[in-house]
Amino acid sequence: MTGTSVAPRRQSRQAIRTRERRRGRVRLITAISASTVVLMAAAGGWLYYEFDGNIDSFGAEGLSKDRPAAGFGGQNVLVIGSDSRSGDNARMGGGGDDFGRSDTAFLLHVYGDQKHAVAVSIPRDSLVDIPSCRLPDGTWTAPQTGVMFNSAFSVGRTAKGNPACTQNTVEKLTGLRVDHTVVVDFVGFSKMTSAVGGVDVCLPNDVYQGDLNPNLGSKGRLIFPKGPRTVSGQEALDYVRLRHGIGDGSDIGRIKRQQAFVASLIKKVKGQGFNPTTLLPLADAATKSMTVDPGLDSARKLFSFAMSMKDIDLHDTKFVTLPWQYQGNRVAIVHPDADALWDAIRNDRTIDGRNARGKQDDKPPAPATAGPSPVSGSGISVAVRNGTATPGLAARAAEMLKGSGFTVTGTANSHSRQGAATAIAYGPGQQDHARTVARLFPGAELRPSGTPGVTVTLGQAYAADPAAAGPTPATPVPTAVPSQVAGTARSADDDVCSNLSYG
Repeated sequence: MTGTSVAPRRQSRQAIRTRERRRGRVRLITAISASTVVLMAAAGGWLYYEFDGNIDSFGAEGLSKDRPAAGFGGQNVLVIGSDSRSGDNARMGGGGDDFGRSDTAFLLHVYGDQKHAVAVSIPRDSLVDIPSCRLPDGTWTAPQTGVMFNSAFSVGRTAKGNPACTQNTVEKLTGLRVDHTVVVDFVGFSKMTSAVGGVDVCLPNDVYQGDLNPNLGSKGRLIFPKGPRTVSGQEALDYVRLRHGIGDGSDIGRIKRQQAFVASLIKKVKGQGFNPTTLLPLADAATKSMTVDPGLDSARKLFSFAMSMKDIDLHDTKFVTLPWQYQGNRVAIVHPDADALWDAIRNDRTIDGRNARGKQDDKPPAPATAGPSPVSGSGISVAVRNGTATPGLAARAAEMLKGSGFTVTGTANSHSRQGAATAIAYGPGQQDHARTVARLFPGAELRPSGTPGVTVTLGQAYAADPAAAGPTPATPVPTAVPSQVAGTARSADDDVCSNLSYG
């Protein structure tokens, strides 16, 4: 009896010890796991703290008080490449003035579905209106009409430039609200390319020292052989700044290569994966190089925005250039093509006309072929000149304008013959009125003038086909992105050697 009762007691004590050891292991594992989570959280907090110390921001006091309304859920981010020669940038940029200048700029639109994005490059030589901008002493400048786009960043001639003035200019130009602005300088750009291990690029032909520096006085040594290569650091900077020796040597050609470069950079980052080994060096380099608006002035805000784009497919990341044409040695924006592009972005339509608002769609999307409200010329006075040898055109155009509510102040024959395109001249402060008039004359050139008011000088294209003139009040203007814009778009998955230069 006694012998038989000892074994169960031993088994009971052994079971108790086993359960206690198991509970001990569970408690240990739990403690280790909890400690790991705490350490990871602390490390994350430390990283955020470190990156926060890297970030510079500009004040919101320079932003316009009269801004466009917010969009439907997508976000617009203005990215400015600064070629300031101040500080370490002088070594990489080649010296010169120490005030900030805008070397390149594009407006990135991330659609509401967070699965599509488009970057619209704005040529730096584009003739635009610059609204009143804040100077370092707190005073505001007078508005400027028909000046180069990149001059907005130089208002005030400070070392870090004037990103608020450029943002105000873009909002006036596009009618879109810019949610965030990011400025990247020479040194930061160079370090970011090194942080990802270099970026794949392509040269359409051999490039020599004299192409990079036309003041050299000789051809110099070969620096970029024709074809694909991987660049980082100074080489990457030289590639994106290169203008001469390729195509027509214009800023337009350089824009195409810059678009190819950014596409290749995105492809490289996505190919490496969103992991700490890849992202931490890039984040460190990026945060040290950027000047941002107050809405992105912390590492958490920047990373949150970056991660919002992680699901955008390379093919659905597009690059286009604002519709343009040469006006002497400057660039004129082509209306109404540009207006149709901005309208598509405003309504979260992709460049091929698809609705990309996603879950944030708060009203039924407009069909891709639908247009805006009819042209209204109420309160706008226009003079009409016939710049062709075809009689009666000015009177015909005047009737069309009156039918859309414009006030026609007079018609006459032009003293000189206009070329193929119709020209719309506008005086100080009249660019918005001129744009409205241009919606009735597809392909018209907008030209700033010192003479008050708006004057239309009809060209041969109108004489050849007056029926091609724009819509009457009953016929809305189409807002699908023009084929010449959509057809030349670059996707981030395109061949790095394709479509690299203009001219």
